Amino acid sequence: MNNYIYIAVMALVSYTIRILPLTLIRKPIRNRFIQSFLYYVPYVTLAVMTFPAIIHATQTPISGAVALAAGIVAAWMGAGLFPVSVLCCVLVFVIELFV
Repeated sequence: MNNYIYIAVMALVSYTIRILPLTLIRKPIRNRFIQSFLYYVPYVTLAVMTFPAIIHATQTPISGAVALAAGIVAAWMGAGLFPVSVLCCVLVFVIELFV
């Protein structure tokens, strides 16, 4: 019986969090700080979930960190998704081969 209560509370909280902004905020948001905050929230959330997984997905955290840094630099220089992923995989393989 307690499981049904937990599920009901979870559903109520999830629904309330999603529906309250729709009902309380009817006008466009004009505050630049709030606009920029809401714009970057999805990116920050994705980064917080992804970056630790990148480092800990390899056998050694050093190879994951080096591949992450190389991937960021390669993407910053304009490389596409496939070349960046190949570069990162090769770096992890080489580093873990010699460590």
